Amino acid sequence: MQSSRGGRPPGFDEDGYKKRNTVERAINRLEQSRAVATLYDKRGLVFLGTAMAAALASWLRS
Repeated sequence: MQSSRGGRPPGFDEDGYKKRNTVERAINRLEQSRAVATLYDKRGLVFLGTAMAAALASWLRS
């Protein structure tokens, strides 16, 4: 429920925040790969392959 002046709602969903943080950190880790960050691939399937290769490389490093 937001106040009449707008802004951040007074409630805080801790579980939702943890999940959002996890997703944002994963995306930032994928963007460490230059090809993923700059979107060189024009076709969706090729970009998906690039993103998966970056995810695999990140997973193997950790």
